[in-house]
Amino acid sequence: MIKGVLFDMDGVLVDSEPYICKAAIMMFEELGIKVVPEDFHPFVGMGENRYIGGVAEHYGANVDIEKVKARTYEIYENIVIGNLVPLPGVHKFISECRNRGLRLALATSADRVKMEVNLREIGLTSGTFHSIITGLDVVNKKPYPDIYIKAAERIGLDPRECLVVEDAVSGIKAGKAAGCRCLGLTTSFEAEVLAEADWICGTLNDVPEEAINW
Repeated sequence: MIKGVLFDMDGVLVDSEPYICKAAIMMFEELGIKVVPEDFHPFVGMGENRYIGGVAEHYGANVDIEKVKARTYEIYENIVIGNLVPLPGVHKFISECRNRGLRLALATSADRVKMEVNLREIGLTSGTFHSIITGLDVVNKKPYPDIYIKAAERIGLDPRECLVVEDAVSGIKAGKAAGCRCLGLTTSFEAEVLAEADWICGTLNDVPEEAINW
């Protein structure tokens, strides 16, 4: 029986990908390196260390990942103010889950600073969730299952009692490896790519009843 829902953040609660991509491009420009949006696509959902670091490796750039990540977040916060909105159905679906008595956790590969900016901009508070896990809380990022195992543990549940809501291939793999059932949203990838998910829909307005009633 489902007892909890574990939410990814980017691509599930908010579409911040264009902004973090733009911020990273601007950061690389400051280093004299010209990159393009397509360079980041293979690293979506893996956390900013890999998102930025993977592109740096592609261009043979030796960077201080903590320094360039911090600079990227500075740029990011400046460009998202007043521009981020929750994805369709976010507030409604969270309310429905809480009304059903489900335990909720946010499990994002992003660092806490980005998480706090995103939640603030889309009108959610950390208190919306019973627990929050960020990329800083686990060593092995998605597609490893660590973050979802820890998220379930933090809300006192077995992963097999939890539904993971994800938009990325790496996140679906992480959720399934943790033992969770998975709902894939087609906000970042086509449905065919998310075929490993138990259910697939377009937005949180379209969640199949069976995905939260098992």
